[in-house]
Amino acid sequence: MLNLVEAVRSNPKINRLEIGDFLFAEFTCGIADEKAALWAHQDYLVHVLTGKKTWHTTEGIFAADPGDSVFFKKGAAIVEQHLEVEFCLLMFFIPDDLVRGTVREIAGSLGTAHSSGAPIQSAVRVVDDTALSAFFESMRTYFAGKERPSEPLLRLKLKELVISILSSGRNPALAAYFRSLGDSNAPSVAEIMETNFRFNLSLEEYARLCHRSLSSFKREFQAGFQTSPGKWLLGKRLDYAAALFRTSQRNVTEIAFDSGFEDVSHFSRAFKTRFGVSPMAYRQSPPAAD
Repeated sequence: MLNLVEAVRSNPKINRLEIGDFLFAEFTCGIADEKAALWAHQDYLVHVLTGKKTWHTTEGIFAADPGDSVFFKKGAAIVEQHLEVEFCLLMFFIPDDLVRGTVREIAGSLGTAHSSGAPIQSAVRVVDDTALSAFFESMRTYFAGKERPSEPLLRLKLKELVISILSSGRNPALAAYFRSLGDSNAPSVAEIMETNFRFNLSLEEYARLCHRSLSSFKREFQAGFQTSPGKWLLGKRLDYAAALFRTSQRNVTEIAFDSGFEDVSHFSRAFKTRFGVSPMAYRQSPPAAD
């Protein structure tokens, strides 16, 4: 899978503002393939200017048309390009540390928020308001100009975006998520793994997604799940595949890839080891429900 942050940084065709820890981008297509598997270790916000793009996540399908804004939590997705129309978007990577610091800085003025306590989905549509529209317009001015803004100015613009979401009341789910970042010092390993187990990432990439070193990630995972990340991922993916065989008519190859396997032969061997029968035999005679 392609690391979106690194892909934006390394693509010379993308008009980007990269100063210090901040990375903003304005680009037309960026990826030539009709579908691309992407992951990002930072949260990011997209605002579509022209055209259309569709993100397929584990929790649903999110299509964005001109004027739409969508926030994506750090994680993986399949991005579908609509190459028949000209496409352009603004993308803003939002570091946890900036959100955390902003929330803690203005905590006294935020008041008490009522939240269900449930985490937001991996993607959430953002309702634009006057402040957000002004933010997008000001950033387009920076992208069009020859002089690049300073790091302090970019920091202020991003804080402006975060404060607008926190205070406007128009995006309560996203505001609650930002507040949760202020209450923690690192992403939840359990939440990220449960959301992204279907994507074929390496353990090093999962560790980066969780903002841990590989050794810290393995140690914390073992403590929380009482097994290793590799064993847990294999079992989780096989259980998910088995559920698809019971509930859908998709073929073995489709189910293998959708469950996080790149090699169908490896998937079939692992499936038979786990369930005692081949994938097709399992579909024909699934076990009785408990």
